[in-house]
Amino acid sequence: MKWKYIFYLAVLFICGSINAAIKLPAVIADHMVLQQKTTVALWGWASAGERIAIQCSWIRQPVSVTAGADGRWITHVKTIAAGGPHRIRFKGTNTIEINDVLLGEVWLCSGQSNMEFPLAKQKAWRTGVTNYEEEVAKAMDPRLRLFTVQQEVAGTPQPDVQGNWAATTPETAATFSAVAYYFGKEIREATGVPVGLIHSSWGGTPAESWTRREVLDSSRELRHILDRYETAVKTYPEDLATYQQDLDQWLKDSAAHTQGLRKKPVRPLEPEKNSKSPTKLYNAMIHPLIPYTLKGAIWYQGESNAGRAWQYRQLFPAMIRSWRAEWKSDFPFYFVQIAPHYQQSPEIREAQLLTYKTVPGTGMAVITDAGDSLDIHPRNKAVVGHRLALWALAKTYGKQHLVYSGPLYQSAQREGNKMRIRFSFADGGLMAKDGLLTGFTIAGSNRQFVPATARIEGNSIVVMSAVVPQPVAVRFGWSTVPHAVLFNKAGLPASPFRTDDWPGETINNH
Repeated sequence: MKWKYIFYLAVLFICGSINAAIKLPAVIADHMVLQQKTTVALWGWASAGERIAIQCSWIRQPVSVTAGADGRWITHVKTIAAGGPHRIRFKGTNTIEINDVLLGEVWLCSGQSNMEFPLAKQKAWRTGVTNYEEEVAKAMDPRLRLFTVQQEVAGTPQPDVQGNWAATTPETAATFSAVAYYFGKEIREATGVPVGLIHSSWGGTPAESWTRREVLDSSRELRHILDRYETAVKTYPEDLATYQQDLDQWLKDSAAHTQGLRKKPVRPLEPEKNSKSPTKLYNAMIHPLIPYTLKGAIWYQGESNAGRAWQYRQLFPAMIRSWRAEWKSDFPFYFVQIAPHYQQSPEIREAQLLTYKTVPGTGMAVITDAGDSLDIHPRNKAVVGHRLALWALAKTYGKQHLVYSGPLYQSAQREGNKMRIRFSFADGGLMAKDGLLTGFTIAGSNRQFVPATARIEGNSIVVMSAVVPQPVAVRFGWSTVPHAVLFNKAGLPASPFRTDDWPGETINNH
């Protein structure tokens, strides 16, 4: 019996040692990039009350921290100017050494399929960027580091993600977000410092999937999203039973070769495991990254909220503010105004424009000249990454004399039977592609819009129609597929806009 007692004690000792071992989140690992010249967060888990000593190779004195009652610990260390490679050693009951750490610029890259869209051709809609073979072959930069968060769904905020840091090579870049890659590549070239990109996206997902539950619950308008979800959870068993009955009947009809066989029933998605359900991706793919210190975020999403564009006016700004609050940082947030497509309401682009105008520290890349009316995943992702990078280089990195946006609607003034429209980002003047200004409509108090003629006068445009003698409103590019005809002298396209604030078609869609 004595040997059994000794064995039991040995097992307890080994299990205790395992439980006591320091554990780090996936994002704190070899090859990572930490934000330079600031104070960055380092965190992990250990036994309750365990003392952890942290030695960073760029700091003489180690930092120590004690794990809380729940085993979690967090501390902050100062970082120096960009460079490396550096080393970080974490020592408690065990020791973990993180190597090949660079100090530089860290950006979070998130959204839906157009952010997920990879550099190289993959399966289904992942058709790769234009000339992807050439682009992938030259993707080689040891100081551009990539981290892709594995796609997961969670009902509650999770402590960690799955993913790995890697230097940019043709192999790692091929499956990485093309928009994020082009953005990071340009920031690297312009600043000369290491860049780390944390890519966390999932195709077909609405903004509420990426938003904390408390944000939705605290808003009367956004609470509709949770109400719809909670109803779907309650009715799922009944929906599943109905599907099974329909499927059984369909199989019988199919076996009997019944004429006019209807389409095979589609199994309903379980709301609690659905990536499109509210909060699920925030819980699994954003919350675990907090509080990894960021320089900023880029975002490409909106297609899945186009049918609820009026609601997106509140949802999108609320999500941005929430992320900043969670990170305790007003980091810059640059996003893409979705490309023209026959299924996308003009109201979603307006909601994005309004977000830029009402949420400080944001920027909007307009890509009306880089879309595909029939393909919701246009392949020219280089222009998207470039235009996001223009915002970052001008507003975040202080690059002077850089035009970073196309014309954005600023004001409208009636002048007799005409309307004069003024723009920001038009200091050098405006120009019409091929010399023709189309896409303008005008309306009087009856709110009936008719095609209008428009002409450029310096940095403004005069709009009129002979059938509207007393105009009150003008719209430009107000369609699912607006044509990019108006540019500034830097060659950047104008955002679609309207001067009125009349209720839109999506106002009652929740």
